Amino acid sequence: MQMDERKRKILRAIVLDYIATAEPIGSRTIARKFDLGVSPATIRNEMADLEDLGFIEQPYTSAGRIPSDAGYRYFVDCLMDPQTLSEEDQETIERESTKRIHEIQEVISHTSKLLSELTNLTSIVLGPQKGKSTFGRMHFLPYQPGQVIMVIVKENGVVENHIVDVGENLTAEELQHVAGVFNQKMRGYSLGQVKSSLLHEIYSELSRQRLLIDNTMDMLRTILDDHEGEERIYLGGTLNMLNQPEFKDLSKVKTLFRVFEENESLRKLLHPYNEGLNVTIGGENMLKEFRDCSVISATYKVNGITIGAVGVLGPTRMDYAKVIAIVEFMTRSLTGILTGRKGML
Repeated sequence: MQMDERKRKILRAIVLDYIATAEPIGSRTIARKFDLGVSPATIRNEMADLEDLGFIEQPYTSAGRIPSDAGYRYFVDCLMDPQTLSEEDQETIERESTKRIHEIQEVISHTSKLLSELTNLTSIVLGPQKGKSTFGRMHFLPYQPGQVIMVIVKENGVVENHIVDVGENLTAEELQHVAGVFNQKMRGYSLGQVKSSLLHEIYSELSRQRLLIDNTMDMLRTILDDHEGEERIYLGGTLNMLNQPEFKDLSKVKTLFRVFEENESLRKLLHPYNEGLNVTIGGENMLKEFRDCSVISATYKVNGITIGAVGVLGPTRMDYAKVIAIVEFMTRSLTGILTGRKGML
């Protein structure tokens, strides 16, 4: 059965109305609220076909219809009109984010709060991770005079970033050389496995950059320690879930809040290794606790290197166009701020 233009318009009407009202909709209401140029009887027949295709469903007997997960997916992929973030929201993001430009972690933490306020949903922001791990590779990115951003990629794929004082301006070639020496000497080692002879080799090859090496090693002691640490995941607006009609069932809310305490579960929701924008709807989520939710997430970068992800969690009945616009602008803004290019987004 083909999805012709009439069915597409009716499905779009059902999705938009359910997002706005959280109530099932019938053929007469669609005919009254949306100028589709067809009768309620024709709409009813088309809705039967849409139900057979799995794009809409009936929540209970004698009710109208609501979108299914497949219906939301088709809407997001084929029917949704892209939305431009309002100038007011853009200015809010840039103003509030740039207030906290001095510390990367403070910027990332505040991003979570700002996302939840703008969407009235729950935000999840993935930052650096601490814990027992081994060194994979290193990058140094220019930040501001006398400072660089040290990006560490661990063997398990986790990315951390920290500001490091270099004491003097180093050329890009010098920074690349320092990173190259560390990458050659330390790959696959935890800090506890680094012997004094290895440190001596690093100091010998990088004698001109002594301050940078000392500060880098101090950071590595934090990043590659031998103690289990907590992944830095920032949640914002968790209580916003209580405002959604879908979560009036307290047992369902308790289940979600229990998962909110599990960092690894939250991490899986964000797809941090999938570049760009990700939209996961209902049953597409790996975790059964989130089968009634959708997650919109995107990665943010510094100088082209992905260092984290931000996301918004809400019911499948969310305003996808608006949330996507906010998440995309937020990641562009965050990328611009962290690379010192704010205002050039």
